[in-house]
Amino acid sequence: MEYRPDIYSRISIQVSLSGYSFKVQQSDSQKESGWMGADKIFTTPELQRRYDVVEISLLTPKVALIPNHFFSEQELRSSLGEVVSLRDTDAVDYVDVPAYGSVLIYSNSIDESLSRAVSQTVFTSSGDHVKVLPEMYYILSDLGKCSDYNKILASYMDGYLHLAVAQGKSLLLANVFEAVDFTTAEYFIFLAMNRLQLNPEVSTICFRTPLSSDMEMSLYRYFKAVEQI
Repeated sequence: MEYRPDIYSRISIQVSLSGYSFKVQQSDSQKESGWMGADKIFTTPELQRRYDVVEISLLTPKVALIPNHFFSEQELRSSLGEVVSLRDTDAVDYVDVPAYGSVLIYSNSIDESLSRAVSQTVFTSSGDHVKVLPEMYYILSDLGKCSDYNKILASYMDGYLHLAVAQGKSLLLANVFEAVDFTTAEYFIFLAMNRLQLNPEVSTICFRTPLSSDMEMSLYRYFKAVEQI
């Protein structure tokens, strides 16, 4: 899912248990909403329009990235169940990630209804609904937007850190960590950096989710730069 500068309008919406955020890009302008409560979904004008490209992501921790040669559609549920806790009622699906020769298995069953409401409210220019995909899919898609050779891209909301790390076009890590607060999320980031032998002081860390000023300043104590994608 590459960035196309010729697209006139694009909206990227992130949804979690506590609410949502969005980024709207029209020609050369961009608007970011910050994190908003679910009560504003039907009064936000940006969600009442149509766009050339609509992306809706759900920050579900129920994901697993499987190399193509290990993937079996018949073993979808059992493959995901090996790495996350699934209920019998959880729906399981998958999406191809061709850039990394893999398949992302996921479940959007996290006891929220906001993502479905968003998908039924925001349409493409042709009037189509857009499938809700896991946040990890868009993190993997957006890794190329990180300018450094060492690419570090994360999202954090509602007690989960979604993190992917790559060197050039080689993916080194893609995982979701349970982190009760942002300090714990930073711990997992530094643990991953240490395991992969990457130096934060010469690295830029990128985030898809909005960062508070305190979060950003905390990251700046360790990283060369902090960017929002």
